[in-house]
Amino acid sequence: MTTTHEFSGAVLSPLLCELGEGPSFEAATGTLWWFDIVGKILHELELATNHHTSHALPFMASVVARIDAERQLIASEKGLFIRDRATGELSLHCELEPDKPGNRSNDGRVHPSGSLWIGTMSKTGEAAAGAIYHVAKGAVTPLFREVGIPNSICFSPDGATGYFVDTKVNRMMRVALDPATGLPQGEAEVFVDQAGQPGGIDGSICDSEGKIWNARWGQGAVDCYSPTGEHLARYRLPAKQTTCPVFIGEGRIAVTSAREGLDEAARAADPLAGVVFSLSVPIRGQDEPHYML
Repeated sequence: MTTTHEFSGAVLSPLLCELGEGPSFEAATGTLWWFDIVGKILHELELATNHHTSHALPFMASVVARIDAERQLIASEKGLFIRDRATGELSLHCELEPDKPGNRSNDGRVHPSGSLWIGTMSKTGEAAAGAIYHVAKGAVTPLFREVGIPNSICFSPDGATGYFVDTKVNRMMRVALDPATGLPQGEAEVFVDQAGQPGGIDGSICDSEGKIWNARWGQGAVDCYSPTGEHLARYRLPAKQTTCPVFIGEGRIAVTSAREGLDEAARAADPLAGVVFSLSVPIRGQDEPHYML
């Protein structure tokens, strides 16, 4: 039986993002990064000091990953870029879909091997227009085609299992991986079937015990699933369009949210839509891997 917990967290960042997404916590610097995809902004928040910086981008971007102390990897509608932290300069690392200008990047995550899984989708939400790719040192390999809204990309602590979803279908998938490369070693199978149920399976993380923590779009919640797919708990948040969680320290996650698609009345009824929340949950997290050049 699923246990439901009412909201007992706090607003971590009150900035209202149109489409808050892609949170990433850098343990080495104690910094939370996330995007407003539609607003073309990369946000930076030092948790110890609460110092916030907004970095304007020339494109819509959705994933940031540490390379080293000087550089980051950015996934965007124009491909993958290396970002110089000191100057903000962006240099192209590789293209994803140069023949599909109507697509953009969406959910993605670095595998423990140092490779990246990155999903793409239509900017207008067209069904089956996107895909999920594996990127290793700039080499791009298609993994799954005809994906509508790629989300929930995350990996077991040993790197032997990968998870993903097409939110339009709402069936979270599981696939065996080669831990050394992050490449699939078989066919994907259904892990959590929520087809036809309220809300969409959005971004996810996997903790050090193999549990999946998923933001449920449209339901204002983070759901926790066991490694066997059992729905263990739901943690409610005061914004309906929750998008993605991230581990930010022992027993804590941050959760992004969005205002996109809400009319004036809906925004008035959902005033915290677009903020970043902090939530205390019984999680034992794992540090995010670095992208390997």
